[in-house]
Amino acid sequence: MSRRGAGGTVVVMIDARELTKRYGGRTAVRELTFTVRPGRVTGFLGPNGSGKSTTLRMILGLHAPTSGSVTVGGRPFAERSRGLRHVGALLDAGDAHGGLTARRHLAVLARGNRLPPARVDAVLEEVGLADAAGRRIGGFSLGMRQRLGIAGALLGDPPVLLFDEPLNGLDPEGVRWVRGLFRRLAAEGRTVFVSSHLMTEMQYTADELVVIGRGRLIAAESLSAFAGRAGSPQVLVGTSDPAALAGPLLAAGAVVVEEAGRLTVSGLPAARVGELALRHRVPLHELTTRTASLEEAFMELTAGSVEYPAGDLR
Repeated sequence: MSRRGAGGTVVVMIDARELTKRYGGRTAVRELTFTVRPGRVTGFLGPNGSGKSTTLRMILGLHAPTSGSVTVGGRPFAERSRGLRHVGALLDAGDAHGGLTARRHLAVLARGNRLPPARVDAVLEEVGLADAAGRRIGGFSLGMRQRLGIAGALLGDPPVLLFDEPLNGLDPEGVRWVRGLFRRLAAEGRTVFVSSHLMTEMQYTADELVVIGRGRLIAAESLSAFAGRAGSPQVLVGTSDPAALAGPLLAAGAVVVEEAGRLTVSGLPAARVGELALRHRVPLHELTTRTASLEEAFMELTAGSVEYPAGDLR
């Protein structure tokens, strides 16, 4: 839905309610309910075949739901004219016609959405393609096509932005640039929804996550809350006398694993481990708490939702 934020600016949310899509006897998306809010970057995660692309296409009105609904600013996106003013999207960097120049491609989009021609050069500059504006898209690398697709999404200066695998083909500098771009767009109060399989980048970029598997919702929560669901934190302990500390830790109910003079402790918080070390006069060189990474949490929580696990030769 839409509402007024601080200073009277309009902020727009994506709302999916019991969203379902069936193709014949196959259900690609099943009763998805989630909200993507403005002012933050929301990562959209799921194993291959989980229904992410189908969901994005339903948000954009490219596929009609079998049942349920999805709205952008309280209305189905298909009802909006001049769509690029409302939602900018990059679904497939290969969609642009290879015979057109970058400037011509964006000019066509601008004309169809009644956008000022000046926006074309503005977004080409923003994505770093100003010097390649007159080149034909057919000669672009994948990374350049991704930048062009992002330029198209930004063309209408929309409050909502959707990106499907926007980091494919980008070099490290490009990845850093995209990360900063998404952060800036969210800081401006926009709604930013990013589908990606790159867990490390989502860990650095996303504030919230929507995670699905086999078309069903697994989680819709903050990144930290999702990572925290993958097992208990562990305490890593470095000491010159691991044997002297292992006994008190075990007596306190911890699970202790020693490897190369380092202890990995489960079942006790770091503060309690430190207290036991002090009481038994065991010197500590390291005392840190390790929580699951986003990738570890994702693999654990989606393990039952992988369509074709390794070793499945069907």
